[in-house]
Parts: sequence; structure tokens; C-alpha cells
Amino acid sequence: MGWGSIYKRRMKVFTLAIVIYLDYKTLLLREKWTKKSKRDDLWENAHECNAKRVLNLIVELEGLWVKLGQYLSTRADVLPPAYIRLLKQLQDSLPPRPVEEVCQTINRELGKSMDELFFNFDNIPLATASIAQVHRATLHDRQEVVVKVQHEGIKEIILEDLKNAKSIVDWIAWAEPQYNFNPMIDEWCKEAPKELDFNHEAENTRKVSRNLGCKSNNDDNISRVDVLIPEVIMSAERVLILEYMDGVRLNDSESLQALGVDKQKLVEEITRAYAHQIYVDGFFNGDPHPGNFLVSRAPPHLPILLDFGLTKRLSPTLKQALAKMFLASAEGDHVALLSSFSEMGLKLRLDVPEQVMEIANVFFRTSTPAKEAPQLMKAFAEQRNRNLKTIQEKMKLNSKQVKRFNPVDAFPGDIIIFSRVINLLRGLSSTMDLRIVYVDIMRPFAESVLQDHVNRGPAFNANWIHDTPPLSDVENKLRRLLIELGNADKVLGIQVCAYKDGEVIIDTSAGVLGRYDPRPVQPDSLFPVFSVSKGITAGMVHWLVDKGKLNLEEKVENVWPEFGSNGKDKIKVHHVLNHTSGLQNALASLTRENPLLMTEWDECLNYITETAPETEPGREQLYHYLSFGWLCGGIIEHASGKKFQEILEEAFVRPLNIDGELYIGIPPGVESRLASLTSDMDDIAKLSEITKRSELPSSFQSQLQDPSQMASALPAFFNTLFARRSIIPSANAHCSARALARYYAALVDGGAIPAPHSSSTQPPLGTHSHIPKFSSPKTSKKRKSSNKANYTRVPSDDTTLSSTTSVANGGPTNDEKLFTNSRIHDAFMGAGEYENLTLQGGQFGLGFKRSCSEDGKLIGFGHSGMGGSTGYCDINNRFSIAVTLNKLNFGGVTAKIMQLVCSELNIPLPADFYRFGERITGDESNIAVPLIN
Repeated sequence: MGWGSIYKRRMKVFTLAIVIYLDYKTLLLREKWTKKSKRDDLWENAHECNAKRVLNLIVELEGLWVKLGQYLSTRADVLPPAYIRLLKQLQDSLPPRPVEEVCQTINRELGKSMDELFFNFDNIPLATASIAQVHRATLHDRQEVVVKVQHEGIKEIILEDLKNAKSIVDWIAWAEPQYNFNPMIDEWCKEAPKELDFNHEAENTRKVSRNLGCKSNNDDNISRVDVLIPEVIMSAERVLILEYMDGVRLNDSESLQALGVDKQKLVEEITRAYAHQIYVDGFFNGDPHPGNFLVSRAPPHLPILLDFGLTKRLSPTLKQALAKMFLASAEGDHVALLSSFSEMGLKLRLDVPEQVMEIANVFFRTSTPAKEAPQLMKAFAEQRNRNLKTIQEKMKLNSKQVKRFNPVDAFPGDIIIFSRVINLLRGLSSTMDLRIVYVDIMRPFAESVLQDHVNRGPAFNANWIHDTPPLSDVENKLRRLLIELGNADKVLGIQVCAYKDGEVIIDTSAGVLGRYDPRPVQPDSLFPVFSVSKGITAGMVHWLVDKGKLNLEEKVENVWPEFGSNGKDKIKVHHVLNHTSGLQNALASLTRENPLLMTEWDECLNYITETAPETEPGREQLYHYLSFGWLCGGIIEHASGKKFQEILEEAFVRPLNIDGELYIGIPPGVESRLASLTSDMDDIAKLSEITKRSELPSSFQSQLQDPSQMASALPAFFNTLFARRSIIPSANAHCSARALARYYAALVDGGAIPAPHSSSTQPPLGTHSHIPKFSSPKTSKKRKSSNKANYTRVPSDDTTLSSTTSVANGGPTNDEKLFTNSRIHDAFMGAGEYENLTLQGGQFGLGFKRSCSEDGKLIGFGHSGMGGSTGYCDINNRFSIAVTLNKLNFGGVTAKIMQLVCSELNIPLPADFYRFGERITGDESNIAVPLIN
């Protein structure tokens, strides 16, 4: 192609783009002065005129623009009918190239004459498309074939068209920043040239055919897909010979009706084929427009898949992330959705989880018939305006800035073809006036890819335990125990970290992050730990006492005046810490009726002030399973004059250098590190055995009447983004085991801060930003150069980011202490001079669970959470340990870990774990103990 032709081609494209742009801009102005009754006609005429302009230029130029037209012709769900009606001619009816040109290409590419190759060759093509045309032929062995022959000179045209398309996209992004298609055109520039090599297409065809089992009789419900794909006979760079399959076009409604084809079932099977390619195989055809499908004439009239020139291979990580994104959208799981974005490299410049979920739901929405497109587009426009308003308020932008604001900071090019396929499939069903429920069809395939990886326990996954060198012999033995528990399906994901004499001796991570999250547990993964939170919250109260901001014998109403109403004027701080305030059932009925109330911090504090105690303070110790957190939280905020989370950071997070790994109420930006909860139903079923135990509040006993409902409801609620981001100091701390173990290592040494975490795990403890920051918005009106888009392109290959932050930089020195009180251990346990502040014989000290040896000697303290997560320390042996896990059980896993570690270190095993170890072998007498912990 000469420079003259290139210049003329480029000018025609840019001229049409400008003409259409100005036409619609003018129309927006004219609409204001036109009667409402005539506005629809005004728009229809404009669409008809511009659609004809587009079609005429595409037919003249051919090349890449035909592909663009084919794509647009399938988007009946979003484009005006005039465009669909006119552009669908491009699917297979372009003007053919001369047969002489076709024969010359075949001879040159295959090195044989037409007579040597074919018994018969039909000079009239079956179809002519953007890159090639297809002729029917017969081989000398009488096999019927089709011959696909690339147009002469098309490669140069395609490459030139890509440059022009890139320039137009850059111009649109400058003129209308809200329409930035740079990620799409960049990916197209990378993938489109691959279509020009028919050897590549031949291999793709064979691969997809094998993956879908088109030549096998596999009857597996998930993997079986009833489609046909032609067999490859011969290929060269510009010629492809395929098996001939007799079929009719999808847009040939009369023939489909005559054959009695069920169009709904047909398109559903096509959708299943693509779901299999994407989620199961990770290798899919990226061009499912109607011209690339036939329907076999022979019963049972199966879909025939054609043209595998444009395909996309997904890495295992991206395939899992796409499956997770789909399921998160279907379930309304904000945490999983944001996590999937992070896993695939899609970064946003602001935190708008509700709007992101809306967009995901639109993307995977049920397709609708073409006639419903106008109403649908109107709804989308209204939704977009609402989202813009939200962004404007959140980012404090004016009306002009918000239109130019791009909320995407980094966009993974690898998902562009995936997005194109989903849109093409939806357009296909809309064109055929069908309603396809993608959630129902694609869900089994998405679930299978995640469950397949999750179900690969230690016996099938050599990397089930995180690959870090063991720090001690006891850690080696612990890892063998975890493998046994994993093979017995007792562990899904787990972390264990322990300190002895101020040094880390165990730092192990194993398993996966969730039932539908096959990513491996990392040392910095964050686990919800339920009532382990109480030990952290109690530590904050003691910290304020140590700082002189609070007194344990002080009445709560002295620091929190609103609290003293309704008979609570006698309640003191130590009553709250000792679970003897009489408010064990406070908020229980309210949160049972409306669990979301737990996420409203101020409302819960206000409600606490209005409740009345059921028993006299100090008389009876009953576990304050929910109210403990809000009671302590209100005391903390009123005594300090600061927010709860500010005190948590000031007291423990910054001094211990555990930034980013200990939260009560997570911030935006950490979702990708979260473990998801599930239940061990065999263990949870035993909860009903303790419903009559007197140690538990009556409201808690009533909630255990239906263990199966509780086992499903608890994980579901605490997995939600609302619960995770809320301040629930009794139940929703999120932490890593190494951060929790470091906290207890400091407590066991009277508040002395341990030496920097010595494990070799990556990233080092303390290197995360505690409150992740989003990148600053870019709203400049200055035009950017065409080779610099206002987003960051994410590389296709998986990359690992390494932190260079030093643990020592800005970290505490070993001379610092969290507490100055030399009797702080007695304060935690309610012993010595603090004994009179606790109920004699009670299980709890002042905020912590007392731990005794089997002979009854007080040896330490800690706090466990429902499901098995635990923080504990042994004072005399300077030992601390933390266990975090995501498969909720009745404590048996933690008990086995404690038994092994204590035995190997020759230190006393806390009696609770000893008795519980016996219980899991048959004795049910002590079933309540670990739960209360």
C-alpha cells in the first residue's frame, strides 16, 4: 500500500469520525428546541443517516473496519436499531475478491496446483469476511471441505487501520474523557495481527475442539458441551482447509424455523461452550459474532463454532480471578469482587464498592430482546448519572471535573477480550430476541474452576504449606500435623505463629483463603478472628489505665455520662472487663432481629446507654459475647477523647510495627488479603449440646437452637464488606497470626516490645501501609500525547511486587514498653492486688480468659474466638502463640496444635485445651469451654 493510499484511507476515516461526532453534538442542541413529540423521529433519522455513512465507508475500506462493524452489528442490547439492521450485512456478505487472486494465493501457499489439491473447487464463495473468503471444495478422496483464503494485501491494511483506530480513540478520550477506550484498542493492537496467520488459527481450532470434547463421548455434566467444530485438514500462513459441515446461519430465521430449532436452547448451549472455554480451559475464541456460527441441518441441530483466529489464553491466576468476579457479582459479595479486581490488576482511584457492584451486575446481566434496548439504555444512563454524582461528592469535584475524571487507575489488558466475548454473546441473544440468564448458565463452570483448586488439599498440592524455611524442629513437626489435618478436611486455611523467650520459633501459613478462593494463605493474609477481638479491646482499656486516662475502679458513668441511666450507675470499669456488669444480653434481641445493626457503631453505643442490667454488678459472671465490645469501646472513646481505631493504632499497631496486619474494622484497600469464613458442619452440629449450659447468656443459648442455620449465617454475615469494615470490638478483628502473636509476645513480657520479627516470611511484618491510599485523581483538561493513556496498563504476565521497606525504618526500639505497670499481668488476670476486682472462681480476669495448668495453677491468659482462632501466652515460660483459621470448627484443630507445641517445648498445656483434647475423642462434658474462649 503506497503512501498516497494510506493518506487517503486515513483522511476518510477521520473525516467520517468528525462528521458523525459533530452531527450528534448538533442534535443535542436541536433537541432542546424541538417538540417532545418529534424528538424520537429526530434521533431515528440521525441514526439512520449515520449508520448508512458508517456502512458505506466500511464496505469501501474493508480491513479492520469490517470487524468493528461486525462487532457493532451484534450489540442490539445497546445500539439503535438502524445500526443493527444495516451493519449486520457485514457478517458474511462483503464483495468477494476475484477467483484468480484466490487461486494464486492457494498455489503459492500450499505449493501445489488447484488440480493437484482438489477434485472440485466452487468459484463462488460461501462467504466473504474482513480478512478472508471461504469457498466450498472436494478433495480427491471425495471429502467435502471448505477453503479459507486470506485477501491479498490485507495484512498491511489491518496494521494501518489499527494505527488509525488508535488515533481516533486518543482523540475521543481527549474530547470526551468519560469515553476512554484506550485499554480496548491497546489489547486489540496486540491480538488482531495474530488472526493473519492461519497456521495459528489451525492450532487454535484443534485446541478448542480437544478442550470441549467435540470428538469424545464424555458425559460429565459440567464438561460436556454439545457443539461441533470442523476438523482441520491442512493449513498454511494464508490458507486454511477445514472439514465441511452443512448448516444454516443464525440469522436465517426462516431456515431455523423450518428445521424446528429451539433458538433458546441453541444460544444457551453456545453460552455454555464459551463458559467452558473461559473458566475451565482458560483458552477461548474471542470473536463470537453471528457470522461465526452455523446450526447443523442434521438433528439434533447442534451449534457449529467457526473462526478461531482471535483467541485468548488466560493465566491460572487471571482465570481464577474472573471466576471469582463472576461469582461475587452473582452473590453480591463486595469483598470477593474487590479482591478479584486486585488479583487481576484492576485498580481504582476511589472506594465505591456499591457502584462497582452495580457495574458488575450490569456486565453479567441477563440479556434482553432488542426491542427492550431503549428502556435499558435509559436506565443505564440514569444509573451512570447517579454514579457520577457519587464520585463528584466523594472526590469533591465540580461538574466539569467529574466528566473528565477516570476512576480507573490501572486496567488489565487481558480482560478486554473477555469483556468483548461477554458483550458479543449478549448482543447475539438480543439480536435473536432471547432472554439468556448468564448467572444460571455460567455459574457451574465458574464454581468448578475454583472448587477444583480449593479441593486440592496437601495430598495433591505440594505448595499447600507456604514455602518458607522452618525456624525450629517444633515447626517442622507442626507442619506435618497441619498436613494431616488438611488431608482429613479439618483445615481450609490457617496461620500459626509462636514466640519463645522473645524470638519467633514458628511462623507457618498453609491452605487457601476461602471456599471459593483458591489463592494460598500468605503470612500477611488477614483472618476474621471473632472473640479474639476481646483480648485486643481489653488491652486497649488497660493501656488507657496505664496512661492515667482511666481507673479500673471508676464508675463507667464518670467517663461516659450518658451510660449511668436505667440502673447502670453502679457499674464500674472492672465489672465490664470481668463480664459481671449484668449487661450480658444487651443488644442481643435487637441484633438478632436486624444483624446489620451491629455495623452501626454510634447507634450501638447509644442503645447501650439505654439498656438496663439484668443482675447486680459483680454478682454473676456471664459471658458478654457481644455487649463486651461496645461497653469497652464506649469507655475507650470517652476516656481518651479519640476514636476507637485511633487508640488501637496508637497503643499497639505503631509501637509493635504491625501496620496493615491488625484491624478492628478494616479500611478500604486490603480486600485482596482477606480470608473468607466457612464452617466445619460436622463440628458445628455439636453446638446444640451446649444450649442449656448456665455459663452462657440466655440470648446466646437461644441462638444455638438451630446450629446449621447459625453455621451458615455467621460466616455469611461476617464475610460481608459491611461487617468487615464495621467496628465490632467483641467480634470482628482481622489480623495475621504473626501480628497477633507479636501482640501477645509483648504482653507476656509485661509490655516490652519484642525484637523485630525475625522470620524470613515475605513481605516482612510491618511493611504494609496501615491505611492504603488511592492514587490522586487526574482531571487535567490538557490533551495527552497519543502514546500516553490516563491509566496504567497491567502486564499480561504474573508479576510479584517486592517491598523494599525496612522493618527497622521508623520502627520502635526495644527499650520502649506498652505498659509501665510492673504488675500488669495481675491486672490482666485479675490476680494479686486485682483479685478483689473479679468474681471469685470465675473464668475471666479483667478482659482476658485465665489459663490454668491441669493442677489448677494460674499460668497465663489469652482469648479465643468462635471457630478456633486463638491468642494465648504463658507468663513463666515467656511463650506466646496465635492461631488464625477460616474453617470454623469446635476447637479441635487448635487443641491439637496446642498439644503438640506445648509438648515439644515441655511447657504446661492449658487445662481448657487438655480437656478439650479429650473431648474430641469422645468425652462431651467440657464442650462449652472452648466456645466461651
